[in-house]
Order: sequence, then structure tokens, then C-alpha cells
Amino acid sequence: MFYYISGKLTLLRSDFAVIDCGGVGYRLSISATTYARVSAKHQTLPDGSCDGKELKLYTFFSVKEDSQELFGFYDEEEKDIFKLLITVSGIGPKGALSILSVMTPAEIAVACASDDAKAISRANGIGLKTAQKVIIELKDKIAKAVSSVPELVNEDTGEIITTAANANDAISALVVLGYSKQQAAKAVKAAGNGSVEELIRKALALLMK
Repeated sequence: MFYYISGKLTLLRSDFAVIDCGGVGYRLSISATTYARVSAKHQTLPDGSCDGKELKLYTFFSVKEDSQELFGFYDEEEKDIFKLLITVSGIGPKGALSILSVMTPAEIAVACASDDAKAISRANGIGLKTAQKVIIELKDKIAKAVSSVPELVNEDTGEIITTAANANDAISALVVLGYSKQQAAKAVKAAGNGSVEELIRKALALLMK
């Protein structure tokens, strides 16, 4: 129904944002990841009221028998992963948002690639069995969805921000070098941001300690 909503950000809380669009205030439930990215660019008062600057959030409209809820995402990548997560049996919109509140889409892709159910189960309300379902049902789909995103650059520092494509390529290279997929995934995750080459170099330094 809604692809995105663009307007003045009037209220920002840790779990939702209100965007004024044409005199109508749209309440959008958000993840902690989206909250962090929005709050980094918008001044917020203690009561959550904001500076009224323009903000665009991509949306997903959930309709149930007893409720309707609008969800907002900072970028399309997060929205796409959200839509995949809610296809897993036992995970609804709130559960998907919970996972996206403790992991970025790239981190979810890495966790799926390395069969790291524990990382996913850190999300509130997501048990180990449900986390394992995420990996089984979405392993290939999530890798494709996230790796299609182009490389991102931090506008302030010029630093390359790691995408799942970078992480997956670095993990594959480390596996070829003889490390297990789990070892490689943990090292790449700990390596932080960078190009594929930078991730491999940083991960190798960690693995050889």
C-alpha cells in the first residue's frame, strides 16, 4: 500500500517515529538500527520531539484481523530483510523488528552463512530453535538480497562501510585458506568495516593471534 513516506520528522522514540506528511502524522514502528541512523542526523529533545527536518522511511503495512501497523525502515535493504524474516514460521513483524534491532542486514547474512544461530537468538523473543529456522529457510535468500546492495561509503570519513557482499567474499577467501566457515565469519565480523581486501587482512591478523 505504501512504498515509502517522506515528510517532516516530528517525533522520534526508540521504537517508533512520527512523520508529518501533508498535515497527517504517520506513526511508524522502527528497529533500533533505524532509530540509531535517524537520531544521528536529527536533533531530538528529551521528550522525543524533533527538529522537523525532512525524513524518508521505506514502509511495510501489516494488516491483521485485530490490528493495523505501519513499519518504517531507513533503507530498502533493511525492509527487504524484514519481509524475508516474516516468511519464517514463528516470526511475525515484531519478531523480525527485534532481530533487526540487534543485527544489521549484513550481520544477519553473515550469521546465516556461518550457521550462527546464537547470534540471531540474541534478539528479544527469538529462541535458538526459531533462530535455526531463520538460517534453514533463508540462508540463500538473505545472501542474495543483501549482496545485491552496492558498496556504501561514509560521507563524513570516506570510509568504506562493509556490505554483506564484502563480508561473504572475505569469508570465502578465508575458507579457501583453510579456516572453517565459522572461524572465518567471526573474524570478518570482528574486523569491522572495509573493502574485501581490508577485511581479509584484518581477519587474518585476528586469526593468527
